[in-house]
Amino acid sequence: MKLESSDTVRALLVFTNHAQYPTKTHKTGLWLSEATHFMEEMDKRKIAMDFVSPLGGAVPIDEKSLDLKDATNRHYYEDTAFRAKLNATFKPTEIKAKNYQIIYFTGGHGTMWDFPENAQIQAITRQIYENDGMVAAVCHGVAGLLNTKLSDGSYLIDKKRITGFSNWEEKIVGLEDEVPFLLQDKLIERGAEYHKAILPFVRYIKVDERLVTGQNPQSVRKVGKKVIEEMFDK
Repeated sequence: MKLESSDTVRALLVFTNHAQYPTKTHKTGLWLSEATHFMEEMDKRKIAMDFVSPLGGAVPIDEKSLDLKDATNRHYYEDTAFRAKLNATFKPTEIKAKNYQIIYFTGGHGTMWDFPENAQIQAITRQIYENDGMVAAVCHGVAGLLNTKLSDGSYLIDKKRITGFSNWEEKIVGLEDEVPFLLQDKLIERGAEYHKAILPFVRYIKVDERLVTGQNPQSVRKVGKKVIEEMFDK
C-alpha cells in the first residue's frame, strides 16, 4: 500500500484510562514515551492524529515514565496542546473508523485492564484493518488486539507474527502478580505466532502484512518508522 502524500492520512491513537494496580501504591496508566516517540515519527510526515480512550476524557500517565531527560518526552509533555488532547480524548462512540488509515495502541500497564474487552474499539480496529489500513501496537498496548475479530469471525492476530511485552520482562519489573494476565501467554492462546528478542528490553518489532507490533518501550520509534515505511515507501 503506497501513498504519495500524507494529506489524506490520519492516525488514531488509543490510550488507557486505567491508573490503579491491585496492591501497588504507585499509579500506572500511559507509558509516556510509547505515545511521544510514535507521535514524533507521525509528525515528521505531517500525519494528523486524534486520541481515543475506552471512556474518553483524561488519560493518566504512569509516574515512572515521566522521564523529561528524554528530549521527545519533554517536547510533548511541555506542549499545552498535547496535554489538552490527553486530558480530553474522544470516546469510541465519537470516532468514525473510515476517517483513519492508521490505528496505534499506546502502552502502559493500565491497558491490560481496559483495552481487551472494549468492543467499540475492536470494531474500529476491524474497520480500519479491513479498509486496508495499518494496525500498530507496542508493549502492553498489544493487549488491545487480543479480542479483535475480523468480519469472518477469526481473530485478527490468529496465525500472525506478533510481539508484545514478554513474560520475562514482566517478571523483571516485578509486576507479574499485579497484572490480570501475562500478555505473552494470552497472545499465544489466541493463536498468534509470538516472537521476542533474545534479551529483555532491547528494541524488537514484528511485521505481518499491515500489522506492526513492538515488544517494549525501546521499540516504539521503530514501530512508528515501520508504519511510515509500509504506507509511503513501499
